[in-house]
Amino acid sequence: MSAEITLFVNPAAGRGRGAHAAQPAASALRAAGFSVRTVLGADAGDALARLRTAVREGTGAVIAVGGDGMVSLALQALAGTLVPLGVVAVGTGNDFARALGLPVREPAQAGRLAAEALKEGRVREIDLGRAAAGSPRTDTGGTWYGTVLCSGFDSRVNDRGNRMRLPAGRFKYDLAMLAELAAFTPIPYRITLDDGPVMETEAVLVAVGNGSSYGGGMRICADAVPDDGLFDVVVVGDCSRSTLLKVFPRVYRGTHLSHPKVTVHRAAKVTLEAAGITAYADGEPLGPLPVTAECVPAALRVLG
Repeated sequence: MSAEITLFVNPAAGRGRGAHAAQPAASALRAAGFSVRTVLGADAGDALARLRTAVREGTGAVIAVGGDGMVSLALQALAGTLVPLGVVAVGTGNDFARALGLPVREPAQAGRLAAEALKEGRVREIDLGRAAAGSPRTDTGGTWYGTVLCSGFDSRVNDRGNRMRLPAGRFKYDLAMLAELAAFTPIPYRITLDDGPVMETEAVLVAVGNGSSYGGGMRICADAVPDDGLFDVVVVGDCSRSTLLKVFPRVYRGTHLSHPKVTVHRAAKVTLEAAGITAYADGEPLGPLPVTAECVPAALRVLG
């Protein structure tokens, strides 16, 4: 393993926590005898290009400092390689770290854990999802993701929140949720699991989980395991606005899965089709449905 470790930093993550978190992470790695190279970018595209160069030139590991968006970028460079990923989770969501039991908003502890794992060769292999928007009959490659692909009510909330300039922060997504509830109608879906028959159903949302949570701890796919070779596909069926308001708070505990309007399927490949719906994965927009996601076993090596 190379003694040079790449610190992949989003300085703006968590309202500026990313810049401060990089310092204790780098100190822990240097104290363990590693040299540290920091990769920043002018924007997401530039940061990913720089990271891919670092991986291509040879690095012992990549430590992503930021939130799930930064981890998502790192996955695009590391999936399918032997270079392991460490995470210093200091963003707003941090669902990738939560799913793997890694420290959240504890940068010094996360840095020490990554350094110890490197010294001891403690690496875990996990699955990743690979999702491509567009015709399910067209192989367009795809985007790697580690947590949850969402579509439906939750993606509509994201769409609306992303269009709003004010207010700042998570409050705008609370307002977007209220607005979407007012306009709420069930969505006609076509769902295909593992190339089986098409299931036609009306649903509030469909989530395809490699990990258990999204949105900063909402355990939509509470029973998902990131190294079993299968997605958990959670379908929240056709229900009234009042039922949705009762069920939705249970997502934080994962107890919504027992509600009669919620069904869970397990599959290695999923195609979702619905008109006018955007798919998001790891909180990032993929594009309009249809979308096809495949679970790729042991696609990523993780320090921890």
